[in-house]
Amino acid sequence: MSNTKFPDSHALVLGASGGIGGEVARLLRDAGWQVRALKRDLATDTEHRDGIAWRRGDAMNRKDVVDAACGCKVIVHAVNPPGYRHWAERVLPMVDNTIAAAIEEGATIVLPGTVYNYGPDAFARLDEDAPQHPSTRKGRIRVLLEQRLLDATSRGAQAIVVRAGDFFGPRAGNSWFSQGLVKPGQPVQAIQRPGKPGVGHQWAYLPDVARTMVALIGKRTSLEPFARFHMAGHWDPDGTEMTEAIRRVARRHGLAPKVSAFPWWLVGLAAPFVPTLRELREMRYLWDVPVRMEGSRLKDVLGEEPHTPLDEAVEATLVGLGCLPR
Repeated sequence: MSNTKFPDSHALVLGASGGIGGEVARLLRDAGWQVRALKRDLATDTEHRDGIAWRRGDAMNRKDVVDAACGCKVIVHAVNPPGYRHWAERVLPMVDNTIAAAIEEGATIVLPGTVYNYGPDAFARLDEDAPQHPSTRKGRIRVLLEQRLLDATSRGAQAIVVRAGDFFGPRAGNSWFSQGLVKPGQPVQAIQRPGKPGVGHQWAYLPDVARTMVALIGKRTSLEPFARFHMAGHWDPDGTEMTEAIRRVARRHGLAPKVSAFPWWLVGLAAPFVPTLRELREMRYLWDVPVRMEGSRLKDVLGEEPHTPLDEAVEATLVGLGCLPR
């Protein structure tokens, strides 16, 4: 397939309707890239909206992905099955379609990574070369996904994996912050703490993650064919800093929320009947042990990791969720 009629500034974002995909798509657009995106239920075959060229298509359909990627030098693979469900059936076929498109175009794949890849032998501090021996089904799938990206680099593709903590942000979609800590659309009256006091937890402000990815895309020609980076993000050293930040911000808006423990017992009771809760329960171990990543490799490449102060990031998130006055 010839790329002669396209400039190098075309990018395809899979998952642009979601949190991280949407953030990266908008940043690439603002940086002058011509951004394309796929959407299954688009009313027409193509639609230009907010400076992004949307195409009707499905990440599970290889032809849709390959056609949309024609002329693209970057493919952001930010698509996941919704609600943690159907990972075994969809995660690997979707990335295989992205890989096929990237090999045909000689493109760089950018992947938002997870900590699911790691097991207890790698905790508590993770660097990019830590062993990947996951103890969960979703973790094993993510290991296979990244191995396929590595294999693809021998066939003309490049891959950049950016791993970060739990996402939060004004447009983060489904996240622990919005589904576990507070209730979207309601003033902050109660805050739930999923982890145990004294157990550290890592968070990542979604706009910072997107800025990091776009910065790495700009440096892709100087990176290794398979490049992995961990973000330091926001480290909560004892599991209470995030809830206290929410409470501080809420108090500045005249609210006085109370903090209580997340009802894991209720998740356990409902999990046999609710698939999403069953999948959620599988990842509970990440709240029982401290798991921390440091961004030294990222800092070496970028000079500085994009980092929004915690209270500022929390306030923007709460406003975006409709939990504070705008």
